[in-house]
Amino acid sequence: MKSYLAYIFDLDGTVYRGKEVIEDSKTFISYLKEKGIEPFYATNNANMTAAQVQEKLKKMGIETSIDRIMTSAIATAKYIATAYPQKTAKVLGGDGLKQALLDEGVEVVTEQPDVVAQGMNTELTYHMLADICFDIQNGASFVVTNPDVKYPTERGFAPGNGALAEMVHTVTGVEPLYIGKPASNMLELIRTSFDLQKEDMIMIGDNYDTDMMCGIQYGIDTLHVNTGVSRTDDVKKKELRPTFTVDTLIEWVGN
Repeated sequence: MKSYLAYIFDLDGTVYRGKEVIEDSKTFISYLKEKGIEPFYATNNANMTAAQVQEKLKKMGIETSIDRIMTSAIATAKYIATAYPQKTAKVLGGDGLKQALLDEGVEVVTEQPDVVAQGMNTELTYHMLADICFDIQNGASFVVTNPDVKYPTERGFAPGNGALAEMVHTVTGVEPLYIGKPASNMLELIRTSFDLQKEDMIMIGDNYDTDMMCGIQYGIDTLHVNTGVSRTDDVKKKELRPTFTVDTLIEWVGN
């Protein structure tokens, strides 16, 4: 197999499911580290800060530096800071999105925002959803961290942020601008930050519609792993196929 400088791992469904690590993926990551290759992690999950992702991986026996972690929250905050300078944002999301916006100097407000920034929030209520619907109808821009309609947990699939964003879209008639995969924002930030060439990068993930399409549309190699959302048999029927497909990442250990 070709060796890459940048192995970029999705997390949910690729490295872990909920609180359970996928052992074959952990073994492959250890194999890369033994070869002197430090992986990157690019997740559409905007609920956690990069530091929280780092701690979660550490508890699973995977050590990484904070600069190797890219979340859709970080990419979304950078986009809003650039596209809407000096504008305010309301957050419907977790600590990861709010902290990322504050880190980029975006003023976070609770009333009359210029931008609604929506990320995954497992504690949202009907009134919170209704509130951002009103803001968007009153003219706020609608920016969403990621379009995942479901994500894998140790118990099965749970509703994802994209499913909730489409609910808001249906009510308001305003289409969300999605920043996370399959959009290329995170991959481009990794590439430019580490002065990489596209031919040296590979995107590894379980979700065809987000992970694989992100890599394919960005123009880098892709590796689909059959441990999460998309089944390999279905992926092989797609018109645009990943560069590689495996059942688990143990198949790449030693290659």
